[in-house]
Amino acid sequence: MEQKRRLSTLAIHGDTSRRGKSEPVSPPIYHTSTYVFPDSDSVEGYMARGERKYYIYQRYGNPAQDLLEKRFALLEGAEDSAFFASGMAAITTVVLSVLKEGEEVIAIPALYGQTLNFFRNELTTKYRMSAQFVQIHQLYDLQSIITKNTRLLYFESPTNPNLQVVDIPRVVEQAKSHGLTTMVDNTFASPINQNPLALGVDSVVHSATKYLGGHSDVLAGVIAGSNDFIAQCRKRAQLYGPTIDPFNVFLLLRSLATLEIRVKRQNETALKLAQFLSKHPKVSAVHYPGLPDNPFYEIARRQMSGFGGMVTIDVKGGKPEAMKIVDNFEIILNATSLGGVETLASIPVITSHVWLNPEQLKDAHISPGMIRISVGLEDPDDLIADLDQAFSKI
Repeated sequence: MEQKRRLSTLAIHGDTSRRGKSEPVSPPIYHTSTYVFPDSDSVEGYMARGERKYYIYQRYGNPAQDLLEKRFALLEGAEDSAFFASGMAAITTVVLSVLKEGEEVIAIPALYGQTLNFFRNELTTKYRMSAQFVQIHQLYDLQSIITKNTRLLYFESPTNPNLQVVDIPRVVEQAKSHGLTTMVDNTFASPINQNPLALGVDSVVHSATKYLGGHSDVLAGVIAGSNDFIAQCRKRAQLYGPTIDPFNVFLLLRSLATLEIRVKRQNETALKLAQFLSKHPKVSAVHYPGLPDNPFYEIARRQMSGFGGMVTIDVKGGKPEAMKIVDNFEIILNATSLGGVETLASIPVITSHVWLNPEQLKDAHISPGMIRISVGLEDPDDLIADLDQAFSKI
């Protein structure tokens, strides 16, 4: 019996063999807008009968994109996946592929800022759907919050930016009993640290710009789930056109090859930074699920294989002091993204969550003095020294 391949091998080779083949080790970039058909019957078969034997147009995919989507589906334990031009393109496509006019999504308020913006504004005003925001503990009693219009349950775990962790199996069990579709943004964890589909979730979404890209040079998003559901998402994407660029496909295939080794190193360094910061007199709170005294530690330990490369802190003195610290970093970069080889720091209230009013920030448990740190691949001792010198300036 053939041995099942593990994540790092799947990321590089997929589940196929190249034995006996002569082909490039690195897949080529298919930089073409359209494809030649062998004859008109083939065109009619594709367009009228849906026979996907050939490639037709860049918006409908290319051979390298197919390879990327197959490999990523293997990493997430999904039947299929589909890549898009950005994380928000993936999120909006996947949500609109589930909800219809008059239906409701239940979400937690601790989400990426633009996801919140989409739910609170576009979804409700443009599409005549509704969004109900609840705290994590309310997800464990769905009977008390669902309505006759509830169709979708959407959340992140760990959450952006405060790294709260949802007990996924507990929520999924209740959601299934009420016939709800469950969707998890797995960006912060990556498929290396967490596999929501194995925990019963229906579909997973990522900003592939982050850990999947890993080098701060890709803009992309991805959805993973069942064959039927991904086919629905593809149809909507082909209509709306949020197509991933062929060069970004190439970069993502490159990046998947090092995903596991990068994430494991980031996990290790993040824990060291969290431990250092938890003892710092100018830090009022450290949000990292890998610390044993964190309220989400036991849940994270059960359902995650690593605690992640994100560390969020609350600085004493609020936003003014947080801004001074970020401005005094010498190695850590003041930038809003995450998941790359460089360590980045951002202040959520002036970056990713700047659109939220004070009440919404309170509901999302985001404080003015919060700094979100995306840990990169630098030497951990150098990062600790940089943190220490920046704090010494306040």
